[in-house]
Amino acid sequence: MSAGGGTRAIVAALVANAGIAIAKFIGFLITGASSMLAEAVHSVADTSNQGLLLIGGKRAKRAATSEHPFGYGRDRYFYSFVVALLLFSLGSVFALYEGIHKLESHEELTSPIVAVGILVVAIGLETYSFRTAIVESRPLKGSGTWWQFIRQSKQPELPVVLLEDLGALVGLVLALLGVGLSWMTGNPIFDAFGTIAIGLLLGVIAIILIIEMKSLLIGEGAIAPVLAKINAALEQDPVERVIHIRTQYIGPDELLVAAKIALSPGLAVEDVARGIDRAEARVREAVPEARLIYLEPDLDRSKAVTR
Repeated sequence: MSAGGGTRAIVAALVANAGIAIAKFIGFLITGASSMLAEAVHSVADTSNQGLLLIGGKRAKRAATSEHPFGYGRDRYFYSFVVALLLFSLGSVFALYEGIHKLESHEELTSPIVAVGILVVAIGLETYSFRTAIVESRPLKGSGTWWQFIRQSKQPELPVVLLEDLGALVGLVLALLGVGLSWMTGNPIFDAFGTIAIGLLLGVIAIILIIEMKSLLIGEGAIAPVLAKINAALEQDPVERVIHIRTQYIGPDELLVAAKIALSPGLAVEDVARGIDRAEARVREAVPEARLIYLEPDLDRSKAVTR
């Protein structure tokens, strides 16, 4: 995890969600609003998720072993994948169940003003958490869109926190609408509809995260601009051409680069070794996360054919 950034966003989200969860449970016990209960369970899931992200970040720092020679960087992807599953199961499925149950039971709300007050305070706390995640993510996002950042980021924690906080904010607004309309009309069906809407929202967010984290867990290569930097760094004297190249992220901060390169003909063994060392140094300077580099010198057979 980029040292302070991701951790600050996770801790901010954890503290905010823990406090919000307690307040929502109290609100549910007082009012009986199903949307409050759905949001309380959502906040518990989010709090657990932040803890899992912190555990994943810590476990990923373990030193490489003979059994895991490339280290444990992918632990961060695994724990982020578990977070997505928890968000779906604890958040989405429970909210849908509770909303459908509320539709069938037609239970009246009691003291809805308490629920409204708690939800307004929760929106303020969640806004702080969301703002922290945005501030910490912006340097990594660069000039791309937020959607591109979520799709392309190799740092799993910040996209997870961003989507969680966004879902939490929208969910709180839906809960507020549900409780508010039920209070004004005296019809608890609006509270049920708000709960179901929260469940559908969390389901969509969870599916997006599951797809993205699965892709990272299986293994993704460098995106086109990063690959172009690597090729440009390699194709300098004495490297005439990159014959073919493969890359894969074995952790958010660690890129494996394996390439077959054509060197200038007639080089002595010592010159070949020095040329490869220089090429590796250029790649690491251009792409700092390229920590593991394996270069194999070969003949440029395309030239041999044209001759």
